[in-house]
Amino acid sequence: MTRFAASRLLLAVGGVGTAVLLLLALGGLPDLGAVPHPYADRAVHAALDHDTANVVSSVTFDQRAFDTLGEEFVLFAAAVAAVLLLRRFHDEEQDAHDLDYGPRDVWGAARLVGFALLAPTVLVGLYVVTHGAISPGGGFQGGAVLATGLHLAYLAGDYRTLRRLRPLAVFDVAEAIGAAGFVLLGLSALFVGDPFLTNWLPTGTLGDLASAGTVGLFNVAVGMEVATALVLLLAKFLDQALVVRRDGDESP
Repeated sequence: MTRFAASRLLLAVGGVGTAVLLLLALGGLPDLGAVPHPYADRAVHAALDHDTANVVSSVTFDQRAFDTLGEEFVLFAAAVAAVLLLRRFHDEEQDAHDLDYGPRDVWGAARLVGFALLAPTVLVGLYVVTHGAISPGGGFQGGAVLATGLHLAYLAGDYRTLRRLRPLAVFDVAEAIGAAGFVLLGLSALFVGDPFLTNWLPTGTLGDLASAGTVGLFNVAVGMEVATALVLLLAKFLDQALVVRRDGDESP
């Protein structure tokens, strides 16, 4: 048996096993609505108590903020690990600086759409982050949109523009500030006599931008960390991919 055939057999066995386990799990689920759970009502009540219109943000940054802290640092650790593992050696530095991926490699229509959507996408990302406490979205979602917006420059075929838009030294600092900001906001509750990560700021009026206490600030901190972490991750992978393609004399 060849290696390819063995891999296909292993994939088939794993797929069948996964399908069987999934069907067994689905078969054991209760009927829809048969088992009412009080968590939803309690979550909504807790969100309204703190004047947080977006219940999801209330759950994420208020009711279970400690879990969110761990999730944020998972992404932080992934970005740091990628930066360390994909760091360029001396002989790669010149290759990275000589990368030539320009407009000629992409259709004109793709360039036009990419650059036309860049600024609106970044603005939408900023809106989603800053309004995460009062409307759908938040720091995680908005951070992903912000990172996507910047990389529209790459999809438009202008890698040099992307490199100017994302100075990695600045993004390194911004990622650390975002991650540290979450922790410092949590520690700030200790100075007023509340437990770690307690929503202790005045909550304002439900539906206002300044409502929800610390939830809005947590969204900003997480949005900064997520956006910069994704930019750093993609920067390292793109640099490596373009250097490899150049060495292989292939067009990006």
